[in-house]
Amino acid sequence: MELLFALLVGAFVGSGVWLILRPRTFQVVIGLALLGYGVNLFIFSMGRLRVNAPPILVNTDAINPADFADPVPQALVLTAIVIGFATTALLLVVLLVSRGMTGSDHVDGKDPG
Repeated sequence: MELLFALLVGAFVGSGVWLILRPRTFQVVIGLALLGYGVNLFIFSMGRLRVNAPPILVNTDAINPADFADPVPQALVLTAIVIGFATTALLLVVLLVSRGMTGSDHVDGKDPG
């Protein structure tokens, strides 16, 4: 399970970095989104991959922290998803305005020709 999850995070980050290095602005925006998803999954995995574990302590008599899921990475990832969605929407608006003003969707604003 952990190996599969690590490969998934690596695929997201690798694809994101590859798309960021592309010359077209839409590919850069999608690459930033994929990189953000990879980082979110990495942060989420730092809270231990637990299945069917309660996130809230009910009985505080004898607490074993290994029996519970950590809610802090979950809250961080939820916040990062919302911020990432807003940032992606803003970048897409800037991309459309830039394409309208320059007539090109290349990162430097010039067609290679």
